[in-house]
Amino acid sequence: MTPIRVMVVDDHSIVREGLRQVLQADGGFDVVGEAANGAESLAMAARERPDVILLDITMPGESGLVVAQQLRLEVPEARVLILSVHDDAEYVLESVRAGAHGYLRKDTTPADLRSAIRAVHNGDAWFSPAVAKRLAEMLRSEAASAPPPAPAGAASAGAAPPSLDTLTNREREVLALIARGLLNKEIGTQLGISVRTVEAHRDSVVRKLGIRNAAGLTRFAMEQGLLRDDGATA
Repeated sequence: MTPIRVMVVDDHSIVREGLRQVLQADGGFDVVGEAANGAESLAMAARERPDVILLDITMPGESGLVVAQQLRLEVPEARVLILSVHDDAEYVLESVRAGAHGYLRKDTTPADLRSAIRAVHNGDAWFSPAVAKRLAEMLRSEAASAPPPAPAGAASAGAAPPSLDTLTNREREVLALIARGLLNKEIGTQLGISVRTVEAHRDSVVRKLGIRNAAGLTRFAMEQGLLRDDGATA
């Protein structure tokens, strides 16, 4: 099989060297470049066209979350996998909103790192167990603090809460891919449909759920389990 082309972005040279050794110990990976900051990563990614980009969050200059957004625009075919010491749920949510396809802590095992890279390269999402646990806790906390639903039979003061049941199977697929940070063109390619059809499905999802931004759609998809926390998508 053709090795997965990986680019490593981290401001610590010892971390980059360690990741290179971990990946090159397995013949399934080819580290095609290393960058220490966002500007270097953008130039290198445009030149090397990696399959997967390992990206740190905390770096000099622009954060990895900003860089992830830029990479998704500059090299949309590349998959972005966040590798960070942070495991706060907000960081995870913001990384997904920025277009990342997965999130790992830096204390992950070499085997899990390689599995995560293979997963996102194959089109799946991947969240390490510790990260997924924090995210689930935050979502449960938000759900517990939300106002209670109106009693049955009571008049509604507004629109009904969004429900996954209102979506068709295809709309659910589109929603899951939006939550994974894919652009309309990428969604069309993956599902074998035109960009115009993707846009129509997306408009329908927005209308049915009443959620009008990507961040809200991402949060809803996670709450509904469309992105499983074991390293794969639903």
